[in-house]
Amino acid sequence: MRVVLISTYDLGRQPLGLASPAVWLRDAGVDVDCVDASRDDVRDDQIQAADLVAFHLPMHTATRLAGPLIERVRGLKPALPMAAYGLYAPLNALWLRERGIEHVLGPEAERELVALATGEPRTSNLEPGTAAARVPDRRGLPPLSRYAALQMPDGSRRVVGNTDTTKGCKHLCRHCPIVPVYQGRFSAVPVDIVIEDIRAQVSAGAEHITFGDPDFFNGPTHARRIVERCAREWPSISYDVTIKIEHLLKHATLLPVLRETGCLFITSAVESIDDDVLAKLQKGHTRADFIDAVALCRSAGVALAPTFIAFTPWTTMEGYVDLLHQIVSLDLVEAVAPIQLAIRLLVTAESKLLELPEISALVDPFDPRSLSWPWPHPDSRVDRLQQDVMRIVGSGSGRPRAEVFAQIADTAGANPPGGQILRRGQTPPYMTEAWYCCAEPGPDQVELV
Repeated sequence: MRVVLISTYDLGRQPLGLASPAVWLRDAGVDVDCVDASRDDVRDDQIQAADLVAFHLPMHTATRLAGPLIERVRGLKPALPMAAYGLYAPLNALWLRERGIEHVLGPEAERELVALATGEPRTSNLEPGTAAARVPDRRGLPPLSRYAALQMPDGSRRVVGNTDTTKGCKHLCRHCPIVPVYQGRFSAVPVDIVIEDIRAQVSAGAEHITFGDPDFFNGPTHARRIVERCAREWPSISYDVTIKIEHLLKHATLLPVLRETGCLFITSAVESIDDDVLAKLQKGHTRADFIDAVALCRSAGVALAPTFIAFTPWTTMEGYVDLLHQIVSLDLVEAVAPIQLAIRLLVTAESKLLELPEISALVDPFDPRSLSWPWPHPDSRVDRLQQDVMRIVGSGSGRPRAEVFAQIADTAGANPPGGQILRRGQTPPYMTEAWYCCAEPGPDQVELV
């Protein structure tokens, strides 16, 4: 039996979503080919030799990119069984089945994939506490050096590995695609499994680890055990994490621990500085909380990298200018990737946003091409501004962040007097491949979701 696991995109990272089921399948005596289509072509001979092909769909972009590959596989070998697994598979089950995917699995599909490959009875592996307790097998994947690197302020770059310490998320942010699948549940990956996965990546050249958890402080004690052990075993290895604003405030005493154990920056999905919008998105924090979190991170010596959904149906021209001014006043121009100023709210299949009457009344019919519910802004000026900002960002690759920010601010009529947005200090460390979530592309863009 030969299974081909295919990843189409995974945030510029070596796909853990292939390495995790690979070890389960190989332990069951199944031959496995792991193909990262974002780095290598899927070869015809690999498909012809396969008894099962499974696509990993952890995000919106990965799902869209899988469409042409699914059609290609079906054309090459019409009778070949195909499966799809990952967060976005159950959300797009109908679309996938219409394209010939017989088996639609969830994000923790290791046991189900083994059952499909071996003919054993299938049982769901979605419930928290059933996360795969085996060290991922990254054999056959492209080397870490071919993935996004960490750009340091001194111009050097570090090779990046990645792993997860938890599955799911305990929070219910309305726009988040995790919520319809996990419904506020999460589970911890055993510490020893996480450490052994990191060990393998350090041996393969990793100098920095990205913890890919939706929220690293969903289990703060668990998180502390992992970073303290990493610091003892690999004192020269740095890392980054993602943490909600409310958790930065609630667990502020842990921020110095993060810095002391090698954390270089914290990504936090701020989304908006408008308290009404934050309430609609059920983010669990306010504008004032965000400002406090910036101060706490600075005091602890850890950079904060905020992300935003700058364009929502509730965004106003004045509100966008206010966002830019707030970024300037907090001296965060260099900390905000320019793409964060162009992001448009994405309403995906099964999105909890559709529970809001103003959203359900606004959206156009579901678009199978974009796999989303398109929406026009009530103020056409806001839509034009979003398109203008996206063009600026698209043409700004390689330019200093402050320079791109200044052009965006000028376009929005938000440039403050006296050159206040001129570069101050160094740009914090950042990944060479930008990513973001909950975004809707313009007609000529493919969003990284």
